[in-house]
Amino acid sequence: MAVAIRLARGGAKKRPYYRIVVADSRASRDGKYLEQIGTYNPLLAKDDDKRVTLNEDRAKYWLGVGAKPSDRVLRFLDAAGIMERAARNNPKKGEPGEAAKERAEEKAAKEAEAEEAKKAADEEAKAASEAPKEEAPAEEAPAEEAAAEEGAAAEAAETADEAKEEASEDKAEG
Repeated sequence: MAVAIRLARGGAKKRPYYRIVVADSRASRDGKYLEQIGTYNPLLAKDDDKRVTLNEDRAKYWLGVGAKPSDRVLRFLDAAGIMERAARNNPKKGEPGEAAKERAEEKAAKEAEAEEAKKAADEEAKAASEAPKEEAPAEEAPAEEAAAEEGAAAEAAETADEAKEEASEDKAEG
C-alpha cells in the first residue's frame, strides 16, 4: 500500500482548516486516513506557533516506513527540520507570455524610432546653426534685393494712387 502524508481539509466555507494526515494515496482527500499527525490553520498569522502543529516523532516514523509527503507537507517538515526540501527553480514561470513579448518588442521599436528621430533633429539643428555662419554675407545680398523690390512696389503703389486721383479729378471736372 502506497502511503502519503498530506492535508485533509476541514472547516467551513471560506474558513479552511487542515489536518495533517497519513493516508492511503488512493483514498479521497478528506476520506479515511490511517493517523492524524498534526494540524494546519492558514488563517492564523505566519509567525503564530499554532499555525502548524506537528507530531515530529510520528512524522519521522511514517517517513521511515516509506510515506511520501505532499509538497505543502514537505514545506512544513522542512521548516521543522525533519526532512530536507530541495529548492525548485522554474525559469519559465517568470517569463512573460507571447502577447507581452510582442508589446515589449513594439515598445522597443517605437523607442528606437524616437531616438533616431531625435538624433536626426539634433543633426539638422547643428547643421542649421553652422550654416548661417558660413553664409552670412550671402544672406545680406537677398536682403538688399528685397529692399529694392519693396522700393519698387512702393513706387508702383504711389503711381497707382496718382492714377486714381487723376481719374477722380477727371470725373469731378466732367
